[in-house]
Amino acid sequence: MGSNENLPPNVIRQLAKELKSLDESPPEGIKVVVNDEDFSQICADIEGPVGTPYENGLFRMKLALPHDFPHSPPKGYFMTKIFHPNIASNGEICVNTLKKDWNPSLGLRHVLSVVRCLLIEPFPESALNEQAGKMLLENYEEYARHARLYTGIHAKPKPKFKTGAISESTTALNVGQTNNNETPGAASAIPSSVADINRVTTATSGQDQQEVANNSLAAAGSASVVTTTQKREAGLAKVQADKKKVDARKKSLRRL
Repeated sequence: MGSNENLPPNVIRQLAKELKSLDESPPEGIKVVVNDEDFSQICADIEGPVGTPYENGLFRMKLALPHDFPHSPPKGYFMTKIFHPNIASNGEICVNTLKKDWNPSLGLRHVLSVVRCLLIEPFPESALNEQAGKMLLENYEEYARHARLYTGIHAKPKPKFKTGAISESTTALNVGQTNNNETPGAASAIPSSVADINRVTTATSGQDQQEVANNSLAAAGSASVVTTTQKREAGLAKVQADKKKVDARKKSLRRL
């Protein structure tokens, strides 16, 4: 297991400065994972570039720094399985920046950006994965299909939960539940204003709305029948009263 003790103090200070810069201003699509106890093992999460077979994937890679860094280049590894011409089955990365083109003045930002660019533009001529390199040269669609398949299986990012999702789920679960001391449909469920009535009516399903409408029509019809009956009874009472008056007059005339 490596530790900061394996690196010279001046290198540790420079790495700390670089890592702070990467954390505060990360390169596009790259997030460095810092281990304060061991700067010799630097991990980073790389987002698959848009428009490539690696799009929507999240790839974890590692830079292993040798004890004589920066005089010797770090070794790069993909810890996430990936189908790529320049990345071996064990994750080793083949890129000139980490080999013959290495320069001690190159910083971590440059190295990480070059590795991400490798996902955009592979170099099949120097392939570590011969199958991927041959496929890329001869049948790009087949190569892209394989790369997308690996991405979908191995490089799926972890789901991000929105703030409040748990409380929203809890609220949804509590819908329709009543207090042990309450009766379903009790006063707490009764609308308290015209606005509440309108809201409840709007929220009702089409079937429920139809049922409410039918009940309203039935109630209106019942009220109409009651009103007509009352009028008819009042009319009969008036006729009977008038008849009594006529009979009384007839009796008076007979006496005369």
